[in-house]
Amino acid sequence: MGAHDATSPRLALRWLRERTQHITDQLDAAYARPGLHWLTDEAEHEGALAYLTSGTGYQLTLYDESTRYVLLAYPAGATP
Repeated sequence: MGAHDATSPRLALRWLRERTQHITDQLDAAYARPGLHWLTDEAEHEGALAYLTSGTGYQLTLYDESTRYVLLAYPAGATP
């Protein structure tokens, strides 16, 4: 849990990457796989950056047996 105010879409994407890495580091291998894949998917990162730059939010959801982790980035003033 937490929040971070980023000053640009690129910094918001950096925050998403850092949080995803922190979460995947704590998950069992099978549950970490989707997050690890996302971390290396440059095309998805460019898509996320395009969403954020256009004023649209971006969401990434990871989970394990008992917990769902929802990472959400959205432009200032937008409704999450």
